[in-house]
Amino acid sequence: MIVCVCNRLTETDVRTAARAGAATPEAAYARLDCEPQCGCCLDYAQEIIDEERAKRPHLRVVAA
Repeated sequence: MIVCVCNRLTETDVRTAARAGAATPEAAYARLDCEPQCGCCLDYAQEIIDEERAKRPHLRVVAA
């Protein structure tokens, strides 16, 4: 599923960034070499990140 149309990011992209330690959409996007554009995707991206972090509470937080 597409999370961010502006940057063409998929749910898998955001989940992978979360698993690598991104705790916010901004940090996830930075890991993916982009940044939020219009902002419409940020709530959904955060939900995905929160889901991944709940599965793996030991994930290290990486700042944006």
